[in-house]
Amino acid sequence: MELRHLRYFVAVASHGSFSRAAEVLNITQPPLSRQVRDLEEQLGVPLLIRGTNFLKLTEAGELFYEEAREVLARADDAVRRVRGETGKEILRVGYAPSMTSGIMSAALAKFQGAAPGVRIELSDLSSREINEMAAAGRLDLVVSPGVSVTKGIPGFRLTELRRLEIVLVVSERHPLAKLKRIPVARMHQLPLVGLAKDNYPEYVPTIRGMFKPFGISLKFISLVNDGVCTLFEELEARNSAAIFGEGISGMLPRSLVMKTFAPKLPSAPVMLGLPAMNPKPHAEIFARLLIEEARGREVK
Repeated sequence: MELRHLRYFVAVASHGSFSRAAEVLNITQPPLSRQVRDLEEQLGVPLLIRGTNFLKLTEAGELFYEEAREVLARADDAVRRVRGETGKEILRVGYAPSMTSGIMSAALAKFQGAAPGVRIELSDLSSREINEMAAAGRLDLVVSPGVSVTKGIPGFRLTELRRLEIVLVVSERHPLAKLKRIPVARMHQLPLVGLAKDNYPEYVPTIRGMFKPFGISLKFISLVNDGVCTLFEELEARNSAAIFGEGISGMLPRSLVMKTFAPKLPSAPVMLGLPAMNPKPHAEIFARLLIEEARGREVK
């Protein structure tokens, strides 16, 4: 077993897709799939459940995923020590990419220009992972859906970063794709794909609550645990629909389109969190840059 096997497996598990992981790793999909199968053969247990249009971790896969991430983190840390980079401050940021669309890259560029000696570790996490890792002291800054932190995060103070309009995502082949705006009434019993409660416990209750005042009953035909990339594949395969915040626009493949509702639904808050006691000074600087970028987009 080599570190390469671990990196490939972690990439596939993180992105919930062989195709997406292959793009990120800059390799073709067939050798990536072979490497993961080689790893499973060496371990003697299946790590992934492969479906026609879905991919998820087995129980053994979930355990191995956490262990593999720890091994890779220690290996990367060893490389930094050998290269003499141990003096660099590290900021550990846990976030959901759809929450920071349009602001993260600009804030990062400004921060790196102002603090080149600080390295930011970005972790794309589910809402459950953000809460758990922050509470365990493993994150220095978080950006999370407001509904996932309504009870707060132990040891963190939270500030509203921005608000996102609620939208519908559909395949280009879907009948609703032809409409400019989606009448809320059309959502009654419309087949939907969503995020499962294991990693996104607030998703379904929150979405149902948004439509309740309209007397609309939502029909979820599939819920996925592996994140939005897997959800996109499920959505395309079923030619169904999904409900998100508008920040998802920057992540959509070309085959999917985003539509606003008529009337508009209440916007969804996005929260930014820092440790309540003694946050790292550079974490506060990065937080201010994120807020500035968010406010700048509101003005535009």
